[in-house]
Amino acid sequence: MDMKTDIMVRIKESHRYGDFAVHDNIEFEVRENEFVCVCGPSGCGKSTLLDILAGLLVPTEGRALIQDQPIDPGRQNISFVFQEPSTLPWLNVRDNIAVGLRVKKRPEREVRRIVDDIIEVVGLGGFEKHYPHQISGGMKQRVAIARAFATDADLVLMDEPFVSLDQPTRERMQREILDIWQHRKRTIIFVTHNLEEAVFLGDRVIILSSKPARIRADTRVALQRPRDILSAEFTALRAQCAELLNELSQQAGHAVSQPARAV
Repeated sequence: MDMKTDIMVRIKESHRYGDFAVHDNIEFEVRENEFVCVCGPSGCGKSTLLDILAGLLVPTEGRALIQDQPIDPGRQNISFVFQEPSTLPWLNVRDNIAVGLRVKKRPEREVRRIVDDIIEVVGLGGFEKHYPHQISGGMKQRVAIARAFATDADLVLMDEPFVSLDQPTRERMQREILDIWQHRKRTIIFVTHNLEEAVFLGDRVIILSSKPARIRADTRVALQRPRDILSAEFTALRAQCAELLNELSQQAGHAVSQPARAV
């Protein structure tokens, strides 16, 4: 995929809760349509970083910008996909996906066209009239992801969206999110504990230290897609990231265990 040169996100910030430092001079940029994965020891402040990028939290020092403007959910279109599927139980699949478009008062004909298109991309055809209690956890997460991509989001934030899924479903969802991203260009910042997932998905992998979090590595993944997790290049890059993350985790008092397999 050809990367655009436009910078979508610029962030340089430090954050504290009283005397407790969470982030210490975190600084990076994300280009338009880039897929960036963020990893780090448990409790290092990855979710706090997403809250700042979503405009839900103002950093103690510094700032976060989208297209050189301060992040403001009222001005910019920011989508957030959480760990647990955030479907609305009283709406069917189609109407769940359409929520953001209708909030923005898009014409109904346009809503139908966009929803039809993304339902086909995420493989939910035939389930449009089903309600959340009638579909699996993986399908609910597809609905949440489809809703995030349906709007013209400036930025899609994903906070370990596959962590609660079983391994086969997780592997399938990883392939599907790449397919959606390649069909509907968006800038993604994706938090995960799973290094294989990060190397499989990301154009870059950013590794944070334990608190106060600093960027310890910002690694470009120069592997063509689709990526072969058994290739020597993939294995070497994953091992490089794992070595650093284990070192950071041991410093924080908890070593990282490597998953058996993630695609």
